Amino acid sequence: MRILFIGDVVGSLGRETLYENLPKLKEKYAPQIIIVNGENSASGKGITEKIYREFLKNGVHAITMGNHVWDNREIFDFIDDAKYLVRPENLPQGTPGKGVQFLKYNQFEIAVVNLIGKTFMNPCEDPFQHADRIIKEVSKRTSYIIVDFHAEATSEKQAMGWYLDGKVSAVLGTHTHIQTADNRILPKGTAMITDVGMTGPYDSVIGMDKDIILKRFTTYLPQKFEVTTIGRAVLSGVIIDINEKTGLANKIERILINDDQPFVF
Repeated sequence: MRILFIGDVVGSLGRETLYENLPKLKEKYAPQIIIVNGENSASGKGITEKIYREFLKNGVHAITMGNHVWDNREIFDFIDDAKYLVRPENLPQGTPGKGVQFLKYNQFEIAVVNLIGKTFMNPCEDPFQHADRIIKEVSKRTSYIIVDFHAEATSEKQAMGWYLDGKVSAVLGTHTHIQTADNRILPKGTAMITDVGMTGPYDSVIGMDKDIILKRFTTYLPQKFEVTTIGRAVLSGVIIDINEKTGLANKIERILINDDQPFVF
């Protein structure tokens, strides 16, 4: 089984880049399941129902979220009915939406889990304790488990990979928007990468207008962040091959497409 996971889609340029490249990615890699992190897809802050449906229309099977999940309040109008939208699982009990969703592929069932980190992030419940509980429950249904761990600290993301090694198919770090080069299969068979990277403006600072960010760093004056909407773009992702007998990973490959590294068939 082959999974394509696309890292944090930022704003309209990120969405356009995703839709432009998905047909080529499907032709080259032939993934059975496509997962996208969409927590920055609405002008960098949250998601709308229209964008959610656009993702599905373009062939995405599940959309994970993160710390910006509630930034666009429209989400409260549709999240409970959005069966392919996965918000962080380790939020307080009673929070709208679900932290795990199940997908079907032929006779297989794939669980998509979203967790959020604690280090340098807004308060949340312990992701490691929640991982224990949710993986124990999910494992009763399927061995094919993809975890999007949305966290700031590289150490916390790597720790989660080791913590879940052998228990899930993959632990994929998101949030920091810069793709790391540490994709690997851990000793017990779990694929991991510290950060999948960003899909959005290439000439930016993690998706934001670089001139605004530079002004903030050089003047120390408050600035309103704005997502870059025009210009060159980057797409970041990973392809994961999963053993259909064990649910563990055989291979994880990074995908990085930009003007300096153009797409190659």
